[in-house]
Amino acid sequence: MFAHLVLFEIEPKQVRAYRKDCKMWASYARKHKGFLEYSTVRRLEYKNQFASVYAWKSKKNHDAFMNKLHDWLVSKSKAKVKVLAYYNFNAIDKISAAK
Repeated sequence: MFAHLVLFEIEPKQVRAYRKDCKMWASYARKHKGFLEYSTVRRLEYKNQFASVYAWKSKKNHDAFMNKLHDWLVSKSKAKVKVLAYYNFNAIDKISAAK
């Protein structure tokens, strides 16, 4: 599994638009090969910080999605956000509650 996380600073008046944008991005990602899941999270103990977290079967699947749709989705997004950081993770162990 490959995870991509983008950390944003978002003013309170932009949160609604950001969440709507996130749902739009996730709806396109959902249709793309290798997509596993998406989460919008709020960073605890940090004011106005949120992250978009995508899980993919592989980095190759993520890269194909980004190469095809990233710029177009940015142009469609309405929220004014400040990107603080990008993080990429490869799973090395996975344990789930499912048996």
